[in-house]
Amino acid sequence: MAASLGGDADDPIATINVTPFVDIILVVLIIFMVTAPMIMQPSINVNLPEASSGESTLPTSLQISMSRDGTIQLNGAPSDLDSLASYAEKAVAEKPDLQAVIAADKEVPHGQVVSVIDAVKRAGIKKFAISIEQK
Repeated sequence: MAASLGGDADDPIATINVTPFVDIILVVLIIFMVTAPMIMQPSINVNLPEASSGESTLPTSLQISMSRDGTIQLNGAPSDLDSLASYAEKAVAEKPDLQAVIAADKEVPHGQVVSVIDAVKRAGIKKFAISIEQK
């Protein structure tokens, strides 16, 4: 309602019309709500195995992902076993109680997962978790 009931027709409208502002804000809110799940998707799509006895872990600074084709990603960046071990050694020197979370696709051979766990443990990380999806 931009017009006022009383007053002269030549007077400027001194009230602010909030309706278009609210409409624009609601449209922006809807856009953010629709795009937020797309942004939050992980950069590597890993098909995790399911287990009913899993526990949630606190966010850590060392996230290791293994894809179906055997590639390793460390905190979202491509890596290999040697660079993983050297990065873990440096990280343990800065933060001795560091925990590693390993998310391996269920199609990854057991031996490759064990080699990553071995590299992490040799670097000095005492705690590690294997990421799963709840059933």
